[in-house]
This record gives sequence, C-alpha cells and structure tokens, in this order.
Amino acid sequence: MAQQRGGPPADQTPAANGRPALTDAVGKRIIELLQRDGRRPFVSIAAEVGLSEGAVRQRVQRLIDTGVMQIVAVTDPLVVGFTRQAMIGIKTQGDVGPVADQLCEIPQIDYVVTTAGSFDLLVEVVCEGDAELLDVLMTQIRTIPEVTHTETFVYLKLNKQHYDWGTR
Repeated sequence: MAQQRGGPPADQTPAANGRPALTDAVGKRIIELLQRDGRRPFVSIAAEVGLSEGAVRQRVQRLIDTGVMQIVAVTDPLVVGFTRQAMIGIKTQGDVGPVADQLCEIPQIDYVVTTAGSFDLLVEVVCEGDAELLDVLMTQIRTIPEVTHTETFVYLKLNKQHYDWGTR
C-alpha cells in the first residue's frame, strides 16, 4: 500500500472522531463487499478491487485492528433462544458518560448510545425472556444512582436488521 508523503497510510489518517479516516476508495469498497458477505473470500475481493489477495488480507486486518470494522455473525435472536428484546430509554442526572460505561458492562445490553432529546441514553437489551428483562431493568439499570427514569419499549417483531449501509 502506498503511503502519503510524510504521513500515515491513507486508511490510517486520523479523522475528526479519532478513528482512522477511510480516504481510500479501495478500503471503502472492501468494507462494502464484506458488509454484504462477511465470509467472502479474500481472493474474490482482490479480483474486484484490483489488489493481491495478500494486500486485501492486510487491509482487512488493519481495518479490524484500528476498530473501523468488525466481522461477526449476525443472528436472529428468536432463533437462538432470546425471546425478549427491548429498547430502554434512560434519563440521568449529572455526567452521562459514567452511566454509559456502567451500562456497557451489563452482558444483556448489546447497544448503548448517548442521545439528544427525551432520553440521555438508549440501550438495547437481548434476554431469554421477560423474567430476565425485568431482572436487568430492576437490579442492574435502575440501581445505578444517576439513573432517574427509564422507559421500556418491548420489541414485538423484528422487521429489519441489516448492516450493509456502505461507507462515505
């Protein structure tokens, strides 16, 4: 991979958010191909983007190592035994950061986002059933001293779950 004169490789240039910028069209294309099929062979990706298989392998590893992307198996929670999912809106007092950090440690929570609007945080909870959801809500979330209010939105049906939005 060619380096910019006097700087890091193109796909490692820091962006405003502290993550490496994806200034390289090839890196973006590799991500898009893997978003469609995370098991796509490197040799197939290489043929499409015009690099060697080894170069694609290195770029993918760098994207993973720098936190730009992950390659994971996405499942349907119902099929693998998690019959209750919910989004929980959380209002807090004081600095929201430490509360978010505590929520990130709860195993049943798979998504934590700081928001503007009615709630300070939104978290997605994936549980085996209602009893586990109730336990997480009452003994783990609501016991955090800075949490002042929660509102739970129970999922009735998962209509769409895709991660192929591409890059910009």
